[in-house]
Amino acid sequence: MKSAFLIVFFALGLASCSKFAKVQKSNDYDYKLRMAEKYYVAKKYNYAKQLYEELFPLLKGQPQFEDLFYKFAYCAYYLRDWMNAENLFKQFVEVFPNSPRAEEMEYMRAYTYYRQSPKTPLDQTNTQKTIGLMQTFINTHPGSARIKEATEIIDKCRLKLEEKEHLSAELYYNMGKYRAAAIAYNSLMNDFPDSQRSDEYKFQIIKSYYLFASNSVEEKKPARFEQVVTECNDFADRFPESKLLKEVERYSNLSQNNIKETSKALNNEQVKKTN
Repeated sequence: MKSAFLIVFFALGLASCSKFAKVQKSNDYDYKLRMAEKYYVAKKYNYAKQLYEELFPLLKGQPQFEDLFYKFAYCAYYLRDWMNAENLFKQFVEVFPNSPRAEEMEYMRAYTYYRQSPKTPLDQTNTQKTIGLMQTFINTHPGSARIKEATEIIDKCRLKLEEKEHLSAELYYNMGKYRAAAIAYNSLMNDFPDSQRSDEYKFQIIKSYYLFASNSVEEKKPARFEQVVTECNDFADRFPESKLLKEVERYSNLSQNNIKETSKALNNEQVKKTN
């Protein structure tokens, strides 16, 4: 039964390819355009794309050209040929800047970059391009019905960039590179000042500097624990309602005790050397 199904499937496929080959060989361009339209409607985008590509230079400047260009670009998009689709959407706007479809094409150009946005740990160049192009779209078309969706995509992209930066800071922390972790978390806060996780990042800065101070040589501990206290005070000023405030106060107290004990030990050592 399965073999019979496969035979029928391949037979239909061969028949379809044979029919398409006949369309390709035809010198009747009107016929080819009609068939391209049929393939497009039937979502046979590979066939439609090949015919549109052949007709593209022949119909340039003709009344049908705008519609052909529009569908040709979407064929690339539906075939997941993102780079070609982005380029065609861009070219459409350049060729038909006053077209009613120009706004849609601008949006779709930005959206192709969004479709190429990779998983969080990977290079986020396309994510950044998405943000830039979507913001340009919003600025250029303030009354567009697509503004809401464009804004939501920007928010998603910014969250992805934030998470990537967070993972980098977290990696430093897990590797025991506490000073680098503190700097990375501080950079994260500066890059995403409106983040809902700002208090968490600030807390990680405190923890990182505390561990950095704890692992320092005795002579450098007082100044480094002072930095922890400063960060704790800044946390209390900026996040007075944070659920992490009690933990921050604990780190502040631990740091102040360390400053006292270390300073006392260093003074005693100095006295011994003097005597």
